[in-house]
Amino acid sequence: MDGKVVVVTGANSGVGLETARHLARLGGQVVMACRHSGAAAAARIDILRTVPTASVEIVQLDLADLASVHKAADEITTTHRSVDVLINNAGVMAGSRQLTVDGFEMDFGTSFLGHFALTGLLLAPLFAAEAARVVTVGSNAHRAGRIDFDDLTMARSFSPARAYGRAKFAQLVFAVELQRRLTAAGRTWPISVAAHPGATHSGVMRNQSRLLQWLFTTPSLHWARRTFVMEGVDGALPSVRAATDPGVLGGQYYGPAGPLHLSGPPILVAAKDDVYDAELGRRLWDTATELTGVYWSLSG
Repeated sequence: MDGKVVVVTGANSGVGLETARHLARLGGQVVMACRHSGAAAAARIDILRTVPTASVEIVQLDLADLASVHKAADEITTTHRSVDVLINNAGVMAGSRQLTVDGFEMDFGTSFLGHFALTGLLLAPLFAAEAARVVTVGSNAHRAGRIDFDDLTMARSFSPARAYGRAKFAQLVFAVELQRRLTAAGRTWPISVAAHPGATHSGVMRNQSRLLQWLFTTPSLHWARRTFVMEGVDGALPSVRAATDPGVLGGQYYGPAGPLHLSGPPILVAAKDDVYDAELGRRLWDTATELTGVYWSLSG
């Protein structure tokens, strides 16, 4: 990864931080695109402590605010002529129904719509790279996800689990549809790949119920968790493989090899069948375009 520019969203903690650390250690020029500049600055210092030769910079990015997405994309494009890897890692699991600045349900607006807009706005530097990749970080929770296009704000059907599952499902549908469109446009690069961290300690747990927080954070339960819950350094490996393995193909999905794909080294896995539904992909893409106002041009 020497000299390659890698943008990682949500790189200030958890899986995102460890993904950034791995890629910095491999020689990548890492751009940490994070909501909180103070936390990002602390994370950058932490990376430099373990990888003194790392090239790491910070761009402020709030995926729940389209104005911030545009500003961050402009800054990245101005600073870097090309982007070799974009890792759409940031996510949220809101404990209550909230709306973004632009009126979208928080999980859907942050994890999916924000990344849809960011990726579309970074097409020029992605196209300028020799062999770019867009890596979408999903979750096993996508298997419970479904999209009701008549209730996108979840005014009638909100629950934290439903919102999170829907957002992660939408992300994977987007990743597959992006590759479908890149292929149709005759684009060899970039490719669109997906990954998921299995069961990994991450910042998402900050907003969960007290029971889940207790299960994931109580020291005395570590003996029970360690067989199926990974630390961030290992949970980041599917994303790192998707970003770096020369054998990766567009449209593939990587996750842990262990039982239920909760832990273990990264291997090729499959999403649920609905993720590959071309009609759903088209409808979701058109909806995201209308909601974000970001219109893509994938032709040469």
